[in-house]
This record gives sequence, structure tokens and C-alpha cells, in this order.
Amino acid sequence: MSAVRVVVADDERMVRTALRVILEAEPDLSVVGEASTGAEAVSVVRELRPDVVLMDVRMPEIDGIRATERILAALAEPPRIMVVTTFENDSYVYEALRAGAAGFLLKRAAAEELVQAVRLVARSDSLLFPAAVRSLAYEYGARRAAAAPPWVARLTEREADVLRLMATGLTNAEIAGRMGVGAATVKSHVAAVLAKTGSRDRTQAVIAAYESGFLAR
Repeated sequence: MSAVRVVVADDERMVRTALRVILEAEPDLSVVGEASTGAEAVSVVRELRPDVVLMDVRMPEIDGIRATERILAALAEPPRIMVVTTFENDSYVYEALRAGAAGFLLKRAAAEELVQAVRLVARSDSLLFPAAVRSLAYEYGARRAAAAPPWVARLTEREADVLRLMATGLTNAEIAGRMGVGAATVKSHVAAVLAKTGSRDRTQAVIAAYESGFLAR
């Protein structure tokens, strides 16, 4: 398999260098570009079409949230975007996830955590750090909760079960094992959940589930 192509976007050169050194040490990961501002990140990503973007939340010109929105809107097949941040319990991180980021990682994370997170995000079949996403959703998503949206009632029983298991961070294969069905069946249910919730990926579906009150029921 070809290496996962990564773009690193951060306004601090030392951070970009550190991330590059860690990722380039892995045979299956390749840093193909860097950006020091949000606007530059959008331009670099549109030019290089990486698989994964490590996106700092707070950058000059435009922040990581707006950069994420612009990248996802500009490309028919956008990369997976992972927010890299100093603070875990941060409204900026939550807004980035709502904007379409697939997950987030703390800058103080160990090298092996970074590597595994990039690989996981690239595969896109599991939720990155589900407990942290749940904490953020409870902190910031609960403020948005109102009446349950129409999609909640449109979920089948199986789809509802899959969404609950997605929120725990299980992969499709793990969900299949838990439910006693085939992986292809789970993949079909996941696709239906994403369509009904209007989500780009699992992270947005889980965020929507928390904000709707579905996962609090």
C-alpha cells in the first residue's frame, strides 16, 4: 500500500518540524507539505491533495475552523482533517469537529499516539478518542439541544444500535462482532446513518447524535 500523504498546518515552525520528524520516521506515512497560516493550508491542500491534514486550531489570517470549512467545501474528495490543539476542552476544537474535522489530538501527545491517530483517521472506520468527543459534546453540544430532529425518528432499530456503537469508538468489524452480523451489513448501516444525519463521517454523526439528545436517551 502507498504511504498516507500528510500536510502539516501550524503557525509555529518548531511544531511543524517536530510533527514532520515523527511522521517521516514511519514507512507508511509521508509529509508532503506544510502551511503556516489557515489560508496557506487551504492553498497547499488544494494543490497537493493529501490524505490527512494536521490542522492547528488557532492560526493567522483564518483559523483552523474556517480553513477546515473551506477545504471541505472546495474539494469533491477532501482529505481527512485532524485538529492538533494545546487544550482538550476547548470550544474551538468542538467547532472544528462540527465544521467537519474527523478528530483531534493534543500537541503534548506522545509520538506513538500521533502516529496511530493519523493511521486511524486515514482509515476512517472508527471514532478517534470517543471519550474526549463525548466530553466536548456534553460541554458544548448540550447548549444546542432542542427538539429531536426528524432524522432521529427515521433511524431503523439496527441503525440506531450502530450509531450508539459508533459513538463508543468501535470499528465496523468490531460492531459486526458485537451485533452478530457481517461487516458489509454494518458498512451499509453506517452509510445510512451518515445519510440520515446529514454527516460527512462518523465524527459528525456522533456529534449530531449528542446534540440531538439521541445518545442521552
